[in-house]
Amino acid sequence: MENKLEKITFNAGSEDSVDFYVLEQTRIGGCNYILVTDFEEGDGEALILKDLSEDGESESRFVIVSDEQELKAVSGVFADMLDDVEFVQDKEE
Repeated sequence: MENKLEKITFNAGSEDSVDFYVLEQTRIGGCNYILVTDFEEGDGEALILKDLSEDGESESRFVIVSDEQELKAVSGVFADMLDDVEFVQDKEE
């Protein structure tokens, strides 16, 4: 049976909304993280997002994890959770 990924839509203020598919989620050190991709099937860009919303807020607020140490730690957890996923960090020019 094929496993469908959850699709979520992000609204970034005045910018157009963007759809992502949730590959996995976890909680580390009291913070929720989600691993999302821009394609439902096949290889695609992936981002790790951190939930900054407070308890009781009706909408979640996510930011892209950009701190190198935090990114390395959280991507390691997701890599352990997902056997068939390989993380490759983009090199900034």
